[in-house]
Amino acid sequence: MADYKDPENTILVELKDGTVVIELLADVAPAHAARMKELVREGAYDGVVFHRVIDGFMAQTGDVAHGNADKDFNLRMAGTGGSDKPDLPAEFSKLPHDRGTIGAARSQNPNSANSQFFINFKDNHFLNGQYTVYGRVVEGMDHVDAIVRGEPPANPDKMVSVKVAADA
Repeated sequence: MADYKDPENTILVELKDGTVVIELLADVAPAHAARMKELVREGAYDGVVFHRVIDGFMAQTGDVAHGNADKDFNLRMAGTGGSDKPDLPAEFSKLPHDRGTIGAARSQNPNSANSQFFINFKDNHFLNGQYTVYGRVVEGMDHVDAIVRGEPPANPDKMVSVKVAADA
């Protein structure tokens, strides 16, 4: 196992091209970090597709209700659902939406984040103060950059497996 600074708050996302290592910012957005770890440990993210991938903007995934390419995949519905857990209140901070940061996807309601998240391809500071930042890619951003584009992509990439480093 690699030597991670905080294995309990490190997420390993296996993509087709390799592993993406995400450092959760539990000190900044504790509820969002806890929810991601809870869903990861349930295996909810395994096989879930990137249903909205906009070049020069971000890659969105995490619809555990509709986006599992290995189980009940519905590309038409992907992006409209979350988990069976209650929505999370916003945890806005001063952290900017820089390249590689993880943001909580939500509806128009700021307190509607659930399981979906996005990874910023570039600095997207127009999102600052509007979406919760709760993690950052610390390794494997080149694998994120290789995710197939589309809204939705015709043949979407998926998170093959997702683990908490402490459990790996």
